[in-house]
Amino acid sequence: MIAFGKQRKQDTVVLVLRDAPEIAGELRRALATASDAERPGLERALALAGEAEAVPDAELRARWVRQRLAAAGYDGPVDSVAAIKALRQAEPGLSLLQAATYAREAAGA
Repeated sequence: MIAFGKQRKQDTVVLVLRDAPEIAGELRRALATASDAERPGLERALALAGEAEAVPDAELRARWVRQRLAAAGYDGPVDSVAAIKALRQAEPGLSLLQAATYAREAAGA
């Protein structure tokens, strides 16, 4: 999950929030007391939570950029001037530097 937070008065940044470790802990606790019928599903869910936890922050930010651009109706190259403009229009709190950085990062992911 991704959310916005204030780092400094003028700088809005995209923060990557990860719930996967907490979810994996809950699944491990449930697995400890699970019946034989519940075990396969809980084991698969635990494996999926582990995969989600392993995704790098840069990839999550790249997904966020692509999602924001798609929601804005933009479907061209993610690191173009038009993409940066669309991203800043979709997220007015982003500075030009932040939008360009995120777009470049998304293009490389």
